Amino acid sequence: MDDHVCETIGRPDLIDLGGGLVCLRFESMKVASATAAVRHLLETGAVEPGDTLMDSSSGIYAYGLALACHRYGLRCHIVGSTTVDEGLRVQLAVLGATLEQVPPSDSLRFDQSRRVRRIRELLREHPDYHWMRQYHDSVHYLGYRAVADQIAKELDPAPLTVVGGVGSGASTGALATYLRERAPDTALVGVQPFGSVTFGSDAVADRDIIIAGIGSSIPFGNVDHTLYDVVHWLGFEAALAGSVDLLRRHAVFAGLSSGAAYLVARWEAERSPERRTVFVAADTGHRYVDTVFARHAEAAAPEDLGPAAVTDLSRLARPWSRMEWGRAAPPPQAVHTEG
Repeated sequence: MDDHVCETIGRPDLIDLGGGLVCLRFESMKVASATAAVRHLLETGAVEPGDTLMDSSSGIYAYGLALACHRYGLRCHIVGSTTVDEGLRVQLAVLGATLEQVPPSDSLRFDQSRRVRRIRELLREHPDYHWMRQYHDSVHYLGYRAVADQIAKELDPAPLTVVGGVGSGASTGALATYLRERAPDTALVGVQPFGSVTFGSDAVADRDIIIAGIGSSIPFGNVDHTLYDVVHWLGFEAALAGSVDLLRRHAVFAGLSSGAAYLVARWEAERSPERRTVFVAADTGHRYVDTVFARHAEAAAPEDLGPAAVTDLSRLARPWSRMEWGRAAPPPQAVHTEG
């Protein structure tokens, strides 16, 4: 029996969708990451009960950190994106977390840069606050070891391909790292939106994209590019098609990044039937009801979509591109150089 809800929420379900395709379904994925990170900080004396933990978030990390702080008797302050919706704002308030949202911006770069700037201002005002640095501190890998153990236990001995949104780099990077300790042939496929600096698609605009959580306009220290075998870039229309089909065909109600990962995993699984292809569904679809699922009638069939194969980042193009990354180094604009 669990003694706090963060333990329950942080434990995913594995769902066999058939055809070698497996859904790793979280209610809210970053609860696992934040809880393990906070526990480690307490165990090592980096923070103490009653301290204030702070970070920037576009949504689900804020929830995860608030639950972890509730679990361990810590204060929580979030500098949030405008994508933090009313439901999450209310939950954060009731949990005792404080939230300040940056002014609205049409640019992901301005939004993320503004949030980081505000974090630095707060640290000058409150040097006793602990900045969690979810984008840069590898402590956020720790929570995924138990998840990797779960995957290995339930899917062994099949060779695995892991597919998921890259985002901060912690989830897919950690899963691949831990799974490769047992099975070095585990493949890792990263999913990116266009307009993200992380794997060099920043020059390709997609004004409709609303999956900021899997991309970035600034370099992230937790992204280890040398872990990724393949990268897919998807536009909003493709991610919409994936989200709707995942619900319609398999009754899995998940977010837009999950739909993008599902579409990519379907494509990869069809071409590697000897492998089990596990894709990460990071959260539920509730905050995407109006922006995604209400538009289900316009969603394309997955069978009608496929990626353009590219060998050079200058060839990236919407709505969907795929590249054999080959565990290569990051593009110059994605190199993280500051703390």
